[in-house]
Amino acid sequence: MRPTKQLTKKQKIIIISIASAILLAVVGVLIGVLVKVAQDKRRNAEVQAMFKDYYDTKVASFAEENAAQGDTVVDIVFLGDSLTDGYDLSTYYPQYVTRNRGIGGDTSFGLEARLDVSVYQVKPKVVVMLIGANNQATVMENYERILKGFQSNIPDTKVVLLSLTSMADFWAYNNAQAAYNNAYIKCYAEQYGYTYVDLYTPLFDVTTGEMKLEYTVDGGHFTPEGYQVLTATITPYLQELLGY
Repeated sequence: MRPTKQLTKKQKIIIISIASAILLAVVGVLIGVLVKVAQDKRRNAEVQAMFKDYYDTKVASFAEENAAQGDTVVDIVFLGDSLTDGYDLSTYYPQYVTRNRGIGGDTSFGLEARLDVSVYQVKPKVVVMLIGANNQATVMENYERILKGFQSNIPDTKVVLLSLTSMADFWAYNNAQAAYNNAYIKCYAEQYGYTYVDLYTPLFDVTTGEMKLEYTVDGGHFTPEGYQVLTATITPYLQELLGY
């Protein structure tokens, strides 16, 4: 057997120094990760708090509108998230009495929770719903429950189900999921006797596989040109359902 070579004092010091440096580097990375996680959690909590305040404020304003409605017959309630919230209905549908019940950042679950104040109390002739952009992966978990709620609470109201839209830029990764969800929305419309309107296709650019850039300000939300396309696509269905 060959004798084991002993490390010199200098070599031991070098090894210990290297190990200490590696350990410090690992600890530093871990601390950085933990700090980042804490910052993200705090930021998410702040965003959620801001959304809750906005959501509650909007729902309260809906209740005030309902209380002041009196004998007014509402033609159309538009239900949805920011795409509806930013839809200037008085500009695009001056011929109808409308209510905008969109809340920016909302999901299908948030919408389901506010259906009474958003639409049941109003008893409109038509409901137009566009929801799911903010929870593409889970929107089908309660989409049909919303439709059953319509049937139970506003059976005489006609319902228009808008497809999820195509998107662009950072949000374009949602397009495959949106197309998948739209197949279900269309099937639900047929099953419940509701009207299905495809918004995905008229906004889509086949050369890029994304929403046409002139229709969006950030890949998901609409420019005035985008809203014009929506209006032109939806209006014929409303005219048919309302008869005027």
